Formats: sequence, structure tokens, C-alpha cells
Amino acid sequence: MTTFAVIVPLVWLAWLIVTEWVPMFPLNDLTKGNVRGRVLAAAINYPFPLLIAAGLALHQTWSLITATALCVLIMAGHLQSWWLPYFGVSTEAQREVYRRDYGRTLKILPTEGHDVVIDVQHLVVGVLSLIMLATTLVVTLTA
Repeated sequence: MTTFAVIVPLVWLAWLIVTEWVPMFPLNDLTKGNVRGRVLAAAINYPFPLLIAAGLALHQTWSLITATALCVLIMAGHLQSWWLPYFGVSTEAQREVYRRDYGRTLKILPTEGHDVVIDVQHLVVGVLSLIMLATTLVVTLTA
């Protein structure tokens, strides 16, 4: 299970890199106008899965607790960035960013009555985040 748990954050990171830098419209909508935001997001997000994978690989109590805490932060960030706005808890600034950067991307969730709708790209991020948290918790709790 530890090996699988180490691989999941790396898959999460690979998904982010591919969907944030390889044009695959309508899965993503990469424009020159959002390069600065993508660079900032990369600088913030990319170290997390590397730290989680390293913490799991070290398999020390402190590193497993740290990896778990980072997974919780990622999940909380995903919920705050996507699910709360989907259910109506968003600011005008968030809605504008979503309209500008994700308004044309592929969505499978109902859009009617929602100012922000989670696109497929970020649904996959959410599923991978949940798997990452679950596997990290299993490894941490069974250590």
C-alpha cells in the first residue's frame, strides 16, 4: 500500500502539469492571458505532491503525519476553490476568474443555477486528491 500511496501524489502532479501546460481544448482552455496565474498556481501546488510522496516514502511517524496534513490542506483547498463556489459560496472575483479561465472547458455537472461549475479537469483533480488523502491516511494509520 505504501508504494501505491507514493505513486498517487505523483500521478496527481502529472495530471496538473499536463492539464495546465498542454493545450487540450475543451478539457482545458490555455490562453496567453492566464499564463501568469498558471505559473503562480504551479509554484504553489507542485511542491505539495512531492513532499507528500517523500513523506510517505520516508515512512517515519513525523513524515507520515506531515504528508497527511498536506493532503488535508490540498483537499480543503479543492473544496474551497471548487465545491463551495459550485454550491453558491463565492465572491465576484472568483466568479470572474472562473468565467474567464474555465467558462469554455468541458463540464459534466449540471450548470443551471450555478455561477461556478467544476469542469472535468478539476473533477479529476478532486478524485485524485481524495484518493491521495485516503491512501495517505491508510498508510499513516497502519504504520
